[in-house]
Amino acid sequence: MNRQWIGLAVLASVALLLSLDVSVLYLALPQLSADLGADAAQQLWIMDVYSFMLAGFLVTMGTLGDRIGRRKLLMIGAAAFGVASVLAAYSTSAEMLILTRALLGIAGATLMPSTMALLRTMFPDPKQMSAAIGLWFSCFMAGLALGPLVGGLLLQHFWWGSAFLLGVPFMALLLIAGPLVLPEYRAPQAGRLDLTSVALSLAAILPLIWGLKEVARNGWHAAPALAVAAGLAFGTGFVRRQRHLPHPLLDLRLFGNRVFTITMTIMTVGGVVMAGTTLLSTLYLQLVAGLSPLEAGLWLIPQNIAMIASMSLAPLVARRIRPAYVIATGLLLGTAGFLLHTQADAVGGLPLVVAGLVLASAGIAMPMGVGNGMVMSAAPQEKAGSAAAVTETGGEFGIALGLAALGSLATAVYRGQLPDSFPEAAREGIAAAANLLAEAPARFAVAAEAFTTGLNAAAWVCAALFAALAAVAVLTLRGVRLEQPASEHSLPEHTLPEHSVPEQAAVEPPQAFEPAETLRSST
Repeated sequence: MNRQWIGLAVLASVALLLSLDVSVLYLALPQLSADLGADAAQQLWIMDVYSFMLAGFLVTMGTLGDRIGRRKLLMIGAAAFGVASVLAAYSTSAEMLILTRALLGIAGATLMPSTMALLRTMFPDPKQMSAAIGLWFSCFMAGLALGPLVGGLLLQHFWWGSAFLLGVPFMALLLIAGPLVLPEYRAPQAGRLDLTSVALSLAAILPLIWGLKEVARNGWHAAPALAVAAGLAFGTGFVRRQRHLPHPLLDLRLFGNRVFTITMTIMTVGGVVMAGTTLLSTLYLQLVAGLSPLEAGLWLIPQNIAMIASMSLAPLVARRIRPAYVIATGLLLGTAGFLLHTQADAVGGLPLVVAGLVLASAGIAMPMGVGNGMVMSAAPQEKAGSAAAVTETGGEFGIALGLAALGSLATAVYRGQLPDSFPEAAREGIAAAANLLAEAPARFAVAAEAFTTGLNAAAWVCAALFAALAAVAVLTLRGVRLEQPASEHSLPEHTLPEHSVPEQAAVEPPQAFEPAETLRSST
């Protein structure tokens, strides 16, 4: 087997681990909270601090990998992730677990962009790279699907710390196999890391992510509004500084590439829609349809299978059909799924909600499977780490914004549908109504109908967004096709370095910021 595909298998195992680590923790939370005496606020921080640190450090770590070496940063991150996993598993207090989860988030921020950037180096042929990234993301989605099963088995036989120790063998595999099968790449003349830009990026991203998550959880009030405003202000300062630095932390010229910007926009808005829809659908399954958490999880398995299959097949289809049409087809498939959601009601709507999720998930997986390869191909080799970081950061923002925006919309419709005589506490949301009206099924039926109306309204918005994105993809990307550039060839096996080859041997010459560097437009 070609060494670059063995390297892909190693990197795919990292993706599988990262998604398993997140989904397993949801099951472990009750046990660890009881053992460590974590209160409600500490439980939220145990869950959220990982994603906060991950989102905050992605841009920094993506650029750092370009400058010191992507494989080197990946190895450092793997070692740190393994050590932090052991510390988390044997935490003796809630505060210690929060701290170790923060360290895991920082280490995770080194793994994601380094992995995608290395795929850019290992597979210079855009067709191969698109397929490789599609398989890599399929492993990530498989981890999310397998998480409940793996977590259930671990927690049935071991203590909650086993959920964290799960990552140790994966990191050990990466540390052993990485130097043997992964190439090194370090951008020439990258310049020094600007620490002021690092501070500004953290000051922009962390408050924004926290504020949006707080809005999704408790609605708009002073604290999240100020956090979002502060994040936007620091973000403005960050952008202005990048424009004047000779070696910026994030090179804004990436966004001057039409393929890069449009594809990123499609994927980010798609993430917004899917995050909000999944939240509302999960609430429907448990609170309106009355399913247990296990039953609801089983009904979500078809969604995950559809997404994995679609994400794996889309890059293969894009070899024969232009990417714009593959992306548009997926978005229109998602539109059909959301239209099914608009027809669901509080009684008997379960088949429509599940079928809608399957179609929407299969649909969004097509632009995700093709789009990540297009984004990475559109970026110059020396900026691949930054491009990967932007992609991952956009995904984090998409999830947070989707939960906040669509959650707020559905809640507003829910409250507007309730009669004025309805209990004020039950107006906060469907979960509050379920707790308050457990002994009054007739009154809860009113709340369930109101929530379903909110779900319908959000689905109409999602359908309109996906249909609009499909039109944008066809109009703006129809001239783009995946093809191997004349100046590049598949990475020969002998150029993937043995451990005895110096790192500089893997460094490639800088490439110009050309919109069609690897994605050619037909005339």
